[in-house]
Amino acid sequence: VIQLGAGLAILLTIVVITGSSNAVNLTDGLDGLAAGCVVLVASVLALVAFLSNNIEICRYLNILYIEGSSEIAVFLMATIGACLGFLWYNGYPAQVFMGDVGALALGAALGAVAVITKNELVLALVGGIFVLEAVSVITQRVSYKMTKKRVFRMAPIHHHFELSGWAEPQVTVRFWIISLVLAMLGLATLKLR
Repeated sequence: VIQLGAGLAILLTIVVITGSSNAVNLTDGLDGLAAGCVVLVASVLALVAFLSNNIEICRYLNILYIEGSSEIAVFLMATIGACLGFLWYNGYPAQVFMGDVGALALGAALGAVAVITKNELVLALVGGIFVLEAVSVITQRVSYKMTKKRVFRMAPIHHHFELSGWAEPQVTVRFWIISLVLAMLGLATLKLR
């Protein structure tokens, strides 16, 4: 039983980190979209990591106590600062681009932090934009392979909205708003656990 549990934990870790990494990479298709969403997701994870270091707060909120997790919060705050600085030049019209190296690394960092702090489900909720982008690509591929028909005009879904007539900044800001709402819902789960 112990080996089975360890095997499932390793499998879950692989799925969360690679899934998060690729989902952020898929989101990086519009100026500022991925960086803005990463800021919001990392903010929630940073707060949870910071709170997880205090045993009194953990008892009150009924969350897992993780000694030293405030160091993870420091890492995430540095990530947030880097993304905000990057976003200054990556906002529409972008002068600098993140590319695969940046998007894959940011996604992997978010996934690793979620695994370390045992907040995989919080990551899935707060990173709902990333999940939506990945699911839209999977749906499009499966639909086309099976029926030769497309569900969306183009995948990832942010391009579908662009082809529907939304301007690039409009898509980005609306996805940021959705990400902000999901971040607030993620924070609300602190007391609901």
